[in-house]
Amino acid sequence: MPDRAPQPVERQLPTDEARDLISLVRDIAQREIAPKAAEEEDAGRFPREVFTLLSESGLLGLPYDAEYGGGDQPYEVYLQVLEELGAARLTVGLGVSVHTLASYALAAYGTKEQQVEHLPAMLGGGLLGAYCLSEPSSGSDAASLRTKAVRDGDDWVITGTKAWITHGGVADFYTVMARTGEEGPRGITAFLVPADAEGLSAAVPEKKMGMKGSPTAQVHFDGVRVPDARRIGEEGQGFAIALSALDSGRLGIAACAIGVAQAALDEAVVYATGRQQFGRPIADFQGLRFMLADMATQIEAGRALYLAAARLRDAGRPFAKQAAMAKLHCTDTAMKVTTDAVQVLGGYGYTADFPVERYMREAKVLQIVEGTNQIQRMVIARHLAGPETR
Repeated sequence: MPDRAPQPVERQLPTDEARDLISLVRDIAQREIAPKAAEEEDAGRFPREVFTLLSESGLLGLPYDAEYGGGDQPYEVYLQVLEELGAARLTVGLGVSVHTLASYALAAYGTKEQQVEHLPAMLGGGLLGAYCLSEPSSGSDAASLRTKAVRDGDDWVITGTKAWITHGGVADFYTVMARTGEEGPRGITAFLVPADAEGLSAAVPEKKMGMKGSPTAQVHFDGVRVPDARRIGEEGQGFAIALSALDSGRLGIAACAIGVAQAALDEAVVYATGRQQFGRPIADFQGLRFMLADMATQIEAGRALYLAAARLRDAGRPFAKQAAMAKLHCTDTAMKVTTDAVQVLGGYGYTADFPVERYMREAKVLQIVEGTNQIQRMVIARHLAGPETR
């Protein structure tokens, strides 16, 4: 049996424009992203020039209005772009997802004046965003955040620390949730904070198991002064904005997870069809054939699940439950598939000479970010059985 080169994913795309878009993304991924991924991840290098290229190519604002520099693409298409980028390098795919998340509050809740002033640079002007919700003492319990914004005339003064911020220290703007009122979710407001604001600083990036090229850091706000014109939405609306953003962001994580899983499967198939043992390719052995079949089936199921949720979103229908299901299933699938890919490659899979060990390390974080998978199960159960009794 000859070894098999991986084939591009057969995608169901709604328009010729979307098919051309996927072709563009694949070309960029193959030329500019994948060849450098292993070396740069090992060195912990953030590929800012790639994000500049993506911005110049119109790929950083795909689901937003063309009026402001976006791509006017449905989520169904945008997520498949993320999957392609995530397969080439998760630092890039997840980075685009985070930038889209950071732009969401202004795009969905900002005033017309705010959108005209800020969105063109955010969506197609080379800027890169970060999303600041979590804190050292409030992760899953985001409604208990302590960062405060105090009104001072026409300004707000923000003080506190955000944690686990993707692009912390390299972003050009931060969408920040801060407490402006009472305890709990009703006292939180959203702000758009420029990275060069006085009093804003980032800590040394965390030393992580995977995704070493994507900086994750605490961001400190030491009396950062922001004009009221940079408040997004109404006072006290920030938590609702944050939850709405996360519903869409979870679909981005799901798509990236399937991208990583697909990359791992492709590597496993190439290895299994080329590796000879006992006089024949190891892909001839039923145990491995069944593993590959299960891996492929889980990936296709995950892809169908995130696309079904995306189509609900595109149709303007509720999709929060389906987003949680997609995030849960796709990230669990990525963890299982990448672990199995290491097993298919045997000892070689455990070495840095092959990418599957990196995929496995990267997959783990996807079960944690933007709501742990335990939180996703809580969200799904609430849709099925109602809120928990106290």
